[in-house]
Amino acid sequence: MIGEQQDPSAGKKFLARPSVTVTYAQTLDGRVATATGESKWISCPDSLRFAHEMRAGHDAVVVGAGTVRKDDPRLTVRHVPGDDPLRVVVDSTLRTPPQAAVLAGEAASGTVLAATDLAPSLRRERALSSGATVLGLPADAEGRVDLGALMEELGALGVGSVMVEGGATLITSFLKAGLVDRLAVCVAPKILGNGIQAVGDLGIRDLSRSLALADASVEPYGVDLVLSGRVVYPDAV
Repeated sequence: MIGEQQDPSAGKKFLARPSVTVTYAQTLDGRVATATGESKWISCPDSLRFAHEMRAGHDAVVVGAGTVRKDDPRLTVRHVPGDDPLRVVVDSTLRTPPQAAVLAGEAASGTVLAATDLAPSLRRERALSSGATVLGLPADAEGRVDLGALMEELGALGVGSVMVEGGATLITSFLKAGLVDRLAVCVAPKILGNGIQAVGDLGIRDLSRSLALADASVEPYGVDLVLSGRVVYPDAV
């Protein structure tokens, strides 16, 4: 398995990292779930089809282990024609349960679990026995998978485009690491008040340091609006 039989960097020519698009659905007040974690369905059916069009248009779809454990998504293309992307779960300690949809039957062969050395060997062996690929990657300062290293590894595997679907912790980490090229946010005409926010603390304390969208567009999908554009980091302005 990739990342298991040899040093991932041994004799490998790294390609440019994949382009990264972050997409998620939120309420008018920026919540991706209720305070209890309920998120199905914030967006309308038309927006759901848009999300599946996005999946079909990317080489890989990336989610965090928390999203897999909570929502058990299949991460396949179902509501529109198109091929399924490579499924990547960022899972530093391999918490993905063996009964998860992404590891069910033949689906496992198209699933990559990105882990660190903190993952217990028994969990690693269990994941490999399901047919999934396990990537052993360095940890960042917080003990999580180094996302820059993950993008390099996916690029080396021939992945040219990545769609990050969530959850909020992973979305925040990608933005904080400066790895996001495009953003596509579905805004549903709902207000929750309290709930899980779409993006966490990015360490921005000065408005001039905020991230911006360039070439932004807004398109209606049923009762929802999808705002998309190129992400511009302040140092790039």
